[in-house]
Amino acid sequence: MKKIGIVCAMKVEKVAIEEKMTQKTNETIYNLPFVIGYIGNTECILVQSGVGKVNAARTTQILIDKYKPEIIINAGVGGSLNPELNIGDVVISKQVFQHDFDITAFDHKKGYVPEVGDYIECDKNLLGIFYNVINQIENESFKTKIGIISSGDQFYTEIDKMKEIHNLFNTDIADMECSSIAQVAYLDNVPFIGIRSVSDGMEKDKISTYKENVEYASEISSKIVEEFCMQY
Repeated sequence: MKKIGIVCAMKVEKVAIEEKMTQKTNETIYNLPFVIGYIGNTECILVQSGVGKVNAARTTQILIDKYKPEIIINAGVGGSLNPELNIGDVVISKQVFQHDFDITAFDHKKGYVPEVGDYIECDKNLLGIFYNVINQIENESFKTKIGIISSGDQFYTEIDKMKEIHNLFNTDIADMECSSIAQVAYLDNVPFIGIRSVSDGMEKDKISTYKENVEYASEISSKIVEEFCMQY
């Protein structure tokens, strides 16, 4: 039986995926809400980590230790740093960075993590499946691309800072969890991939845009997860 782990940071992201699951049971571990069920014939272990890299990393390790998933997906929303991406558009990660990890004082690039490197490559086999998934989804309301996700423990509202991250890492979308989940999966030798739908961009009133679109973007991200599970 195929088994995947799915990590979401927020309740709105978790609910969107949970609604697509069947045969569900619930389990709480260290106050983390796990849902075990199925999407199609794929067993899914879904968990809400809480916001930020530490919460996400902690949750991912518990998920791996307890349930031993074959792969891990991080699904949810993020802020666009690519001017070609609009609200609802989806980025499937080929690489992930930690844009706030900085040991440049020791002659490393910004984002370099000891024992990990400048970035983490996402699983190529999973990328192949997702490539087929996004090519089969016919939806004029959003577009999907395979790109780069970067993470940091900040919700930036300064346009200059967002442009700086985009230019430094060629990043398409930013969040607060994906790269830390990827790092734990990488160190534990579990294939990983991230899915982020755009909830906001580089507009002036970024927080209002986020609040207006987080539920919509979460639903789109969950549809990509659903289609993946049907093909996995």
